[in-house]
Amino acid sequence: MILPKRNLNELRNFLFGELSAVFAFLRFQMRVYIFLCLMCWVRSDNKRPCLEFSQLSVKDSFRDLFIPRIETILMMYTRNNLNCAEPLFEQNNSLNVNFNTQKKTVWLIHGYRPVGSIPLWLQNFVRILLNEEDMNVIVVDWSRGATTFIYNRAVKNTRKVAVSLSVHIKNLLKHGASLDNFHFIGVSLGAHISGFVGKIFHGQLGRITGLDPAGPRFSRKPPYSRLDYTDAKFVDVIHSDSNGLGIQEPLGHIDFYPNGGNKQPGCPKSIFSGIQFIKCNHQRAVHLFMASLETNCNFISFPCRSYKDYKTSLCVDCDCFKEKSCPRLGYQAKLFKDVLKERMEGRPLRTTAFLDTSGTYPFCTYYFVLSIIVPDKTMMDGSFSFKLLNQLGMIEEPRLYEKNKPFYKLQEVKILAQFYNDFVNISSIGLTYFQSSNLQCSTCTYKIQSLMLKSLTYPERPPLCRYNIVLKEREEVFLNPNTCTPKNT
Repeated sequence: MILPKRNLNELRNFLFGELSAVFAFLRFQMRVYIFLCLMCWVRSDNKRPCLEFSQLSVKDSFRDLFIPRIETILMMYTRNNLNCAEPLFEQNNSLNVNFNTQKKTVWLIHGYRPVGSIPLWLQNFVRILLNEEDMNVIVVDWSRGATTFIYNRAVKNTRKVAVSLSVHIKNLLKHGASLDNFHFIGVSLGAHISGFVGKIFHGQLGRITGLDPAGPRFSRKPPYSRLDYTDAKFVDVIHSDSNGLGIQEPLGHIDFYPNGGNKQPGCPKSIFSGIQFIKCNHQRAVHLFMASLETNCNFISFPCRSYKDYKTSLCVDCDCFKEKSCPRLGYQAKLFKDVLKERMEGRPLRTTAFLDTSGTYPFCTYYFVLSIIVPDKTMMDGSFSFKLLNQLGMIEEPRLYEKNKPFYKLQEVKILAQFYNDFVNISSIGLTYFQSSNLQCSTCTYKIQSLMLKSLTYPERPPLCRYNIVLKEREEVFLNPNTCTPKNT
């Protein structure tokens, strides 16, 4: 069959149009493909390798005996590069685009590394900091300088590292950064490096936190030879191995001594436990600070002259801190910056604070104070014990810091108590009175005008009270307390 010429032209035009559409679609697909390939090439070309912490070993410690080296590497982390450290400055000395000069900058500085190992806590510390706050974190890697068998050499290198850091800091200031936004966290020798940096900048750094500052070669040295409270606007220190690798004397605006500053619970007590026997107490300061960030533990601490006074309930009130309750160990110590600085004006009055912790991470314990007021002197010589019962029927007995404190000439006694579990929804208080052995009286009764139980760990919780109580010696009484009325709190 022969089609008319008109039909052939229509068919040809139709096929040409269809083929043109197909070729146009193919050209579009090719352009998309080429664009995507170019994007992949640009992305792969721009992606640089992550900075890695120096991986040294005992071989480097031996090498340092003959060829000493020192090098400072700055590893920058932000929420944009949480898992991939980048250099703080580019090769042309421009500032890394991820660094925000308006945000807080934490400088994290490790200590002595005798065999070159990477600090096990380091990466987790960075993660916890960035999870807490949108900030810049700079890890100062000075392993080449800290990895040596000659401890005194590492000590001398601390000043050299500080000078090196001051050069980078001056460069940051030119880019608009502020010293007031800098928070140095130094571990062991790193604490003293932080202090030396602070001295270079005449104490204008915002904050320095010393985590068990190194004691050997620094103990009993003058302020210009170690970390001191004059090195920053606020200096807080945690002492966890003051009789060993740490330092005993107070250095900051406030110095925390968990568990008395040494012999941390949960740490090995025998040299046969290996390296942990040496470093566990020393590193506890690091883990306590991290726990203060990572958990909701309030590490309430008690300003006191000595650990002995603290253990006998002589420092329960935190009188100088009434508006904000007792100071807290760790990241939240900054909340007490103003009142602590006031105490250092004129004649410096250092604040030493004590607390006890549990032996396993996150080391939380919970403090209550039981205040008892008696109307007369019938309780001339005795002591109390108490326990708490919650609405679920659970009972817990605390560690009491008031053992046999006499009531003679006292109308009020305050008993500090520590619990290993937080107690909420308290239904009753089990109270027992013990008279001294030479004055026992099985038929005697003892009156209490009022009793108040208050959480020190969570001071925002309303205190509980009970009034007009009658006790017999060594007979436990369970009291159902109510929320205190305002006039009694």
